[in-house]
Order: sequence, then structure tokens, then C-alpha cells
Amino acid sequence: MASAFTEIDGGVTAPKGFRASAVRCGIKADKKPGPDLALIVSDVPAVAAATFTTNRIKAAPVRVSANHLRSAEVRAVVVNSGNANACTGTAGIQSAKRMAKAVGQNGHWPERHTLVCSTGRIGRQLPIEKIESAIPDLLAGLDSHSGSAFARAIMTSDTFHKEIAIEFPVRGKTVRIGGAAKGAGMIDPNMATMLCFVTTDAALEKRDLQRLFLQSVEQSFNCITVDGDMSTNDTAICLANGQAGVPAFSAEDQSYATFSEGLNFVTRNLSRMIVEDGEGVSKFVEVHVKGAATYQDARKAAEAVAKSNLLKCAWYGEDPNWGRIMAAVGYSLAKVREEMVDIFFDGVIAVEHGMASSTPAEKLKEILANEKFTVTVDLHLGSAEYKVFTTDLTPEYVRLNMSE
Repeated sequence: MASAFTEIDGGVTAPKGFRASAVRCGIKADKKPGPDLALIVSDVPAVAAATFTTNRIKAAPVRVSANHLRSAEVRAVVVNSGNANACTGTAGIQSAKRMAKAVGQNGHWPERHTLVCSTGRIGRQLPIEKIESAIPDLLAGLDSHSGSAFARAIMTSDTFHKEIAIEFPVRGKTVRIGGAAKGAGMIDPNMATMLCFVTTDAALEKRDLQRLFLQSVEQSFNCITVDGDMSTNDTAICLANGQAGVPAFSAEDQSYATFSEGLNFVTRNLSRMIVEDGEGVSKFVEVHVKGAATYQDARKAAEAVAKSNLLKCAWYGEDPNWGRIMAAVGYSLAKVREEMVDIFFDGVIAVEHGMASSTPAEKLKEILANEKFTVTVDLHLGSAEYKVFTTDLTPEYVRLNMSE
């Protein structure tokens, strides 16, 4: 599937008609250099789709953006890092609105056509005056080659910027999808402590884009976990401006399915980058449950294994403790028959029919010594499957999170 798409440079500015910029306005502490305010602008009105945190405590920008998303069109997304603008009361709501208003006034479009995101420490009022003063420079610095600058400006505890862009042919023309994301700690479905921004020059109806984007998030950002914590600010946004020159996709067209696959390719890669950059992690683990009676059973079992702190500690210690996997599957509430369960590490069988296989423990330990490996659990009860990206749990994670 991935071979149909060509990876290109540019991130969120790779698709036609999108520009970005980043500046430092003084939100981040002096010991954290680099830009802390970023902007994406579509040169023409775009349709927007988004999904937000399921946490009942929602940051001010989440509430404001969810309201602005009702507009038929969107022109921009403005993002600050270093301050979450969460648990900041009515003053926080007003600050988020002022961010959108300042962008709109300088860009000459209505306030509601700008979406707002924030990431950083919770509970501190946003220095909105600093942001408002920097907005003119942010607009003046827009260009079509600043995708990476945007991706870097939205980082907090990330150790590398996360971006990707692809292109593929449709009806004799080229369609592009670009993306950027941030996230390293407080990562857990549904949605994680993460922000994601996807742009495309494809043309879609708003309802179709929303449907496809929700499906894409479900198989990517909702399939990752680092530490089991969920944020107040999680947001994923997709903008489509139609500048590729291809007529709007409809569900009956093959191009619609191709676009959906491309969107999934982008979000899945970004979600993988987030897990690989998990705070203090030393192992990237793909948990694959297959042979489940239902999709929900596969998901329950996979998430139980992926979230188990006992297993995360064992993976850090490079201990192939499959008993903990069996236990997690058993308490997941998925339908399971002990005597039918097989477990594999990178395809090497560790458990056969619910009991230890003949594979030497040393061979399994060699697999867990790798930085990346796959744990496969076959329930042999059906055809449903589910995958989750997860990590180990390290002393470094504890050290990083003893204070903010």
C-alpha cells in the first residue's frame, strides 16, 4: 500500500497553497531556545476537519477551536508552545479568542476562520500580549518552505521534530498530503498529549474530510500509548484547500480510497514518530493481537498488553516474561481460551497452546535486546486484529517527570 506514495520534503507546506512560519515571542523559558509561536495559512479558504481530547478537562484553545470548526471554511491554524492555556478560566478562553482575532485582523479574514492550539505547562495564564505583538511578524514571515520550522516551533519535550509529506497521482495530476506533529509524554488513547496538523491540496466536501480524518485518527493516534496519561490539549486538525486542481473526491471514486490510504500513511507515520520519541524510552514495541472473535476483543487485549507497567518494565529489562502477557490478555475482558493462545516475539514462538514453547529463553532475550520488536498474540478465535504502538518504562522516564 505504501509503495503507491512517494515521500517528499516540505511537511505541512508541501501541498500547494499552504505557507507556514515560526517566531520566538517569549513564551518558553530562556533555557529553552527556539521559536514558540507558529502558523499555517492556506492561501485560499480551506475546509477543515478535527478531533479533540476526550479528557473532560479541556484547555481553552480546544474549546475555541471546536467552536470555530463549525465554520464552512478555515484559513489558518496558530499554535503556541510552552504554555497549555489549560485550567485558566474565562481569561484563558479570552486569550485563545484573542490569538485567533489577531491572526484574522492581520490576515484579513474573520476570527472564526482561525483555529487555535496550545501546548506546554497547565495552569498558567497565557502571555497573550507577547503573542499579539508577534503576530504581524508571524504573518510577514509566511512562506512555502517553512514546514520544518513550523514542526520545530510546536515542540515541548520532544527530542526531534516530526513531519512527513507524500505525493501521488490522481487523474493525471499530483495530490499531496503533508503533516507535522508533536508529542513525547502523556501519551495514551483516545488521542494523546499531542498536536497534529495535516494539510492537503486535494478537494473534499467537509463531511467527507471529517469522516476520513476520524477514521485515520482511529487507526493511528488512537493506537499509541507511552505512559497511560491523557492531556487536556490533544488536537488533530486536517485542512484541504483543493489547489491540486483535481475535482472533489466522492466515495464512489477509486481516488477517494487512494486518498484515504494516503491520509492513513501520513497519520500512522506521525504516530509512530511520537512513540519512538517517548520520554525516556529505550524500546519501541508493536503489539499485534490477531485471531480475535471481534474487533473490540482484539483492541481490548492489545491495549491491555500495551499499557501494562509490568510488561513495560520487563521490556526495559529485556526479559521475555510472556506470563505477564498472558495475564494482561486474561484481564482485558476479551474473549479468550487459554489453551488456544500463541505468543510470538518478532515471529519467534514463545507460547504455544497457552504453554511455554520449546524456544530457548536466550533466543527470546536476544530479540528483546533490540530497540524495536513486535509482540504478536494469536487468540485463534476469529479473524479480527488490532495493533498498538507502545514503549518500555525506564528510570529515565521517572527522572524526567519528577518535576516539570
